[in-house]
Amino acid sequence: MNLDNLKLKLRQTGQEHLLDFWDNLNDQERASLYKDLEKINFEEVNRFFARCQEQKGSEGKLDDILEPLPRELCGSILQTPEEQIKKYEKAGLVQISNGKVAVLLLAGGQGTRLGVNYPKGMYNVQLPSGKTLYQLQAERILKLEELSEKVTGKTASIPWYIMTSEATKEPTQVFFDKHDYFGLQKKNVVIFEQHTLPCMTFDGKILLEKQYKIAQAPDGNGGLYRALGTSNILEDMDARGIKHVHAYCVDNILVKLADPVFFGFCMEKGADCGAKVVQKASPTEAVGVVCKVNGHYQVVEYSEITTKTAERRNADGSLTFSAGNICNHYFTVDFLKAIVREHEDDLIHHVARKKIPTIDNNGQPIKPTIPNGMKMEKFVFDVFAFARNFAVWDVIREDEFSPLKNAEGASKDTPTTSRLSLYRLHKKFVENAGGRFQLSNEKVNGKTNGHVEENEVSSNGSDNEDTPVIEVSPLVSYAGEGLREHVEGKTFIPPLTITMTTKGNILVKGQISSN
Repeated sequence: MNLDNLKLKLRQTGQEHLLDFWDNLNDQERASLYKDLEKINFEEVNRFFARCQEQKGSEGKLDDILEPLPRELCGSILQTPEEQIKKYEKAGLVQISNGKVAVLLLAGGQGTRLGVNYPKGMYNVQLPSGKTLYQLQAERILKLEELSEKVTGKTASIPWYIMTSEATKEPTQVFFDKHDYFGLQKKNVVIFEQHTLPCMTFDGKILLEKQYKIAQAPDGNGGLYRALGTSNILEDMDARGIKHVHAYCVDNILVKLADPVFFGFCMEKGADCGAKVVQKASPTEAVGVVCKVNGHYQVVEYSEITTKTAERRNADGSLTFSAGNICNHYFTVDFLKAIVREHEDDLIHHVARKKIPTIDNNGQPIKPTIPNGMKMEKFVFDVFAFARNFAVWDVIREDEFSPLKNAEGASKDTPTTSRLSLYRLHKKFVENAGGRFQLSNEKVNGKTNGHVEENEVSSNGSDNEDTPVIEVSPLVSYAGEGLREHVEGKTFIPPLTITMTTKGNILVKGQISSN
């Protein structure tokens, strides 16, 4: 322990206050603080802060430099003929069966807003099966591997790279070990950790969480690119022969991992980078939009444009800026290499003003009631600006996007809204395969038989219809395929579950109407 060198480094970078309580610490606490301080590149942190301040000075509305996406790089699942969609799907499945596809999960967030202290991926939204987000996603990977083999006769695996944070890595690893990786091969589930950055005061001083502990936070989902480099993930992808990567956030219960249709579309466009989007529900929906700014592709937050621009419409009445970002992206491995090796340092940190637990001048803990500092974060989509060939695929919100962000009682994005979204999607699967439902009005124990009543638990605050309980295991169907022989011509009285037994048999569990 070279304390003199550390003091000099801190003095030169204006962070000498971090040792203010050194004399109060015992040997173990000193060792812990020293270890944390030795890991920090203070010159780099100060440079990040200075760039954030410069960026802050240039903030303003972007209306005058905003452009809609060129039509030629956009596609829509609703406006594409079924025959073409099948071609996209086959092209994607061929790439999967050739071992060229990987999935990259952004899973650094804890479930704090959900009221739990463990990773979001471990959350159980109370489906009949009791499956967590991690299990649903793992099973979708398994089903895709099976579907690709049926198309080509080749057996291949889809590697799953899971970026965690300091807080979520160990519990995520333990969870996967405990559940035997949900049927995936352990070697194909690669868990790695993103970096952290110190939390700062608004005048650039690093905050102490305790007398012997630095206040730190993950460096945002855009910290992915630095972590890809330092964790040797790109080298691992090269060794496996991976060419195409699907990146997404953990909290979307409807996410279609490695969607072969999306992959096929992006490949036909020759894209090195692509984004799935959904149509904005309204001009004022608080969601980022994918567009162009000064000739570069970018996600612009609603707060960065005026209401007049948000409400701007095309000749056909559609919103001009309608491509809502859902953090669902396609990258080629070559593009990721270029970002990591050439552009990672060009990505600007964004400032999040937060209420950060810290200590006062006497070393006593403080829980602020108003923002007292800032976290510096990069965003995963900021790399769009470096795309040479960008593509945007517009999908149906109800089929592909229902995030889980808030605890029960919030107006949207709760466990209940996520669960109901999955029920509705699976109802659509069964109906498209020729099944029907008899929705009974009979009340059982005060609730409609087989239903979740949304007038009792609101779904996004707008839908008061009853939602039947219907769950189809991802092991049975990835996107509605393979159900016809089990449901066609039958009328079911919910609840209905369609699962796969350990012997690989499909089990349809639900009452069939005699009407």
